[in-house]
Amino acid sequence: MLYVDGNWVEEGQLAVHPEDRGYNFGDGIYEVVRIYKGKMYQWEGHLTRLYRSAREIMLDLPWRPEELSEIALQLIEKNNLTDQDDASLYLQISRGTAPRVHDIPSGIKPVIMAFVRKKARPLEDMKKGWSAMLVDDIRWQRCDIKTLNLLGAVMVKQYAKNAGAQESILHRNGTITECSSSNLFAVKNGALYTHPADYMVLHGITRQSVIDLAKENGIAVHEEAFDITFLKQADELFLTSTTAEIMSLISVDGHPIGDGQVGPVVKKLQALFEQHINESVLV
Repeated sequence: MLYVDGNWVEEGQLAVHPEDRGYNFGDGIYEVVRIYKGKMYQWEGHLTRLYRSAREIMLDLPWRPEELSEIALQLIEKNNLTDQDDASLYLQISRGTAPRVHDIPSGIKPVIMAFVRKKARPLEDMKKGWSAMLVDDIRWQRCDIKTLNLLGAVMVKQYAKNAGAQESILHRNGTITECSSSNLFAVKNGALYTHPADYMVLHGITRQSVIDLAKENGIAVHEEAFDITFLKQADELFLTSTTAEIMSLISVDGHPIGDGQVGPVVKKLQALFEQHINESVLV
């Protein structure tokens, strides 16, 4: 069961208007929310970011936060998720349908669409880690806005996949930004390093959770840019995202990071995050 423009529809009934600006221009915004044991994780943070993204692209949302919350809760109910189900919720808002022109038409009505999918946690991968490769960051320069314009992210992810890696690490003229669909952290001498949350990276929900958990547990965090040389000399690397959680990157361009295994800092953060989930979602 999906929620589309005010209606509950079965998946086979879904249709996209040919002049929907989300379809024509990628003119819209979205969020992906983790559901643990039938309950949404960090929903308020996702809502805050959604409204910020809307403001940044001059999109006036006609829905109050309480209305979007009700839609999300109904999606969980109508798709029969139980307190044993892990899943993800996808929420998308396009600017709406109008004759195809590049400027923003007046009086256009935004179109909302949302659905949930059962999705297991990547626990086995988190124990083993992923490989990565360095890729030029070819995306636009407003990566802080979670818009539907994701072709750059698609391409850099595919470059990594074609090379036999599981994720790409992006850089602009040698300065590391983030990964194709996740934030990146380096560990050096027990401290965390990550690009500051400016316009070059997405302000990740899991990223912020990890920063908060690290600081609360005596792990220093430096939100500052670093280069490829620093990255290759890191003791550990890991990425954070809603669906990948905290994932170690054990090699880059075929060369091991540290000893090529999931390191002690990542393991500690994974344990802290697991406890955080239990305390904030499952109680």
